[in-house]
Amino acid sequence: MAETPNPIQIQKFLGGVDYPASRDTLLSSAKDSGADENVIQALEAIPDREYDSPTSVSSAVSDSSS
Repeated sequence: MAETPNPIQIQKFLGGVDYPASRDTLLSSAKDSGADENVIQALEAIPDREYDSPTSVSSAVSDSSS
């Protein structure tokens, strides 16, 4: 598996997202911002639910990668 991106790398592609946001919204925003494959894969791996802040996204990514 590819290296898990750090939270700063992920949040760089999620600027302007209105929270709460679904996983699909986060993926769409990241793709529109030109996120690389590592970031896309990390977001695809998180649970499909509503995220209320960038911190909750970062926590889900770190939980899904361990």
